[in-house]
Amino acid sequence: MWYTILMSFKKVNSGFTLIEVLVAIGIFLLFALGVYGGVQMIFKVVYMSRTRILETALISEELEVARNLPYDQVGILNGVPTGLLSHTKTVTRNGQSFDLVTTVRNIDDTFDGMATGTPTRDTAPADYKLVEISAICSSCIQKEPVILSTIVAPKGLEGASQNGHLFIQVFDADGQAVPTANVSVNAVVRTSTIAINDVTDNDGWLRIVDTPTGTLAYNISVTKFGYSSDYTVASTVQNPNPLVPPANVVSQMVTEISFSIDRLANLTLHTISNVCAAIGGVGFNLYGDKKLGKNPDVYKYSHNFITDGSGNYVVGSLEWDNYHLSTSGTAYDVAGSIPMLSLNITPGLTQDVSLILRAHTANSLLVKVVDAGTGLPLSDATVRLFGTGFDETIATGLGYVRQTDWSSGSGQILFTNETKYFSDSGSLDTNSPSGDIKLKKVGQYYLNSGWLESSTFDLGTTVDFHNIIWMPLSQPTSTGADAVLMQIATSNSSSPAIWNFNGPDGTAATFYTATSTLIHSNNNGNQYLRYKLFLSTADTHATPQFSEVAFTYTNNCIPPGQVFFPGLSAGTFTIEVNRSGYAPNSGSVEISGNNEATVNLSTSD
Repeated sequence: MWYTILMSFKKVNSGFTLIEVLVAIGIFLLFALGVYGGVQMIFKVVYMSRTRILETALISEELEVARNLPYDQVGILNGVPTGLLSHTKTVTRNGQSFDLVTTVRNIDDTFDGMATGTPTRDTAPADYKLVEISAICSSCIQKEPVILSTIVAPKGLEGASQNGHLFIQVFDADGQAVPTANVSVNAVVRTSTIAINDVTDNDGWLRIVDTPTGTLAYNISVTKFGYSSDYTVASTVQNPNPLVPPANVVSQMVTEISFSIDRLANLTLHTISNVCAAIGGVGFNLYGDKKLGKNPDVYKYSHNFITDGSGNYVVGSLEWDNYHLSTSGTAYDVAGSIPMLSLNITPGLTQDVSLILRAHTANSLLVKVVDAGTGLPLSDATVRLFGTGFDETIATGLGYVRQTDWSSGSGQILFTNETKYFSDSGSLDTNSPSGDIKLKKVGQYYLNSGWLESSTFDLGTTVDFHNIIWMPLSQPTSTGADAVLMQIATSNSSSPAIWNFNGPDGTAATFYTATSTLIHSNNNGNQYLRYKLFLSTADTHATPQFSEVAFTYTNNCIPPGQVFFPGLSAGTFTIEVNRSGYAPNSGSVEISGNNEATVNLSTSD
């Protein structure tokens, strides 16, 4: 028994463990924080309730002032209806500042007809006035104002008025009503200033009844937070013929005028080369189709920008429109774009666009091939451009590298000089005629065979390869069936330990021919390319001849449905466009400077 009592005494006096103490403290903190949060919420609710009570009292005072004014003085200073009330004012009460906004509207009631009624029209539509006042604490945490309103009516019947009525409608890009849009109306040709600031109703209308008359009398602008703006424009020297001039108001007539606004968009621009390398410091102009005036054309949006060192520029707060891009200066030509220009910017979205640039030449042509029905770009269309001394065919949607001249000889590792290569067997002639390759001739006979290895082509980024195209496609029959053969080697290093040359099956045992040009998929995902050319003849009295080679590929900087022809001479050229499933299209184009041509292809019957 004494043992049991002693052990119990020891247990009671042993205290709590550290874990028990921490758990107890945690539970107490949770309880204390909950109580503190609850008390804080109660104080906040009481504070907000007190603020709203003050705001309600202030509005009631202002409404009582309006009710006791003579009827013809119930209105806004320099507003419609005009009167003695201020549109905005700041009042301090109990150490807090409150912003009050007062709006007075003439109301056209249906009981005696409407200003727009047919066949009976109300010639005195200002039946009574609606006074609306909002109050918000400028220094408090308050998102929504308190709004109260009252109706003020004349003692007798309203009198006939010689004023007119200005009805303003606001809708978005889809033609849907824009409620609570801010509308500012300012008189521009009156001795007394009229300035009205109000908002549209749920149907997107602001109806200003009993408006003083005037010709080109009212400038109107419409705005809303996060939206574009729309407005009337007065005639100036720079814009003598505005498309939306100030509004007219005719006696006892309704003038309806509409405006269109919508959410703002953004444009992210990238200027890059045809091998995806960033090009910084490029100046460009961006303008939209919307106009403020014509004869001369005055565009609503037209600005110049310069991309940063990484070739990027973000154009913010753009109105929805169809936009056009062009480079400024003489350093670069636009060789295509992703997506195809022009740009249809939609409300509320961010559009990325890449301009593919090439070194400027005096004369060039950018050809865009689109589906005639949808307007979408078409890849895999062959575009042939030919004229005096020029004939070239390029496929849309494909990038390419090409070599047409080897006359400067061997010894070049990277393909920087387009007339040089890496090495050869010593049995080829690259300068007779200049730029073409054939077997060397010793006495009356050509050597039996020879090879040439190209410099390294840098494609700028990893690519997916498509085809090899070389010219001419046929050789003298006496040279044999396989007089021209080729292998390629690809790598993600510009200087691999060894270049492994392979043929169309991906092995060194096969060779590409004029009729076997599809590059094996093992080469995809690489950035660097070399080719090895083999010439041979079955009859030493004849030699094959090689004049041009191109390698086509795709990557993320190949503009869809577009091809670019630089370095042209001025003059008339012919364009021929063909694509499987579509009727061919051809026509002539006059080249003078930097030109664009759009070719529409219709599906074949």
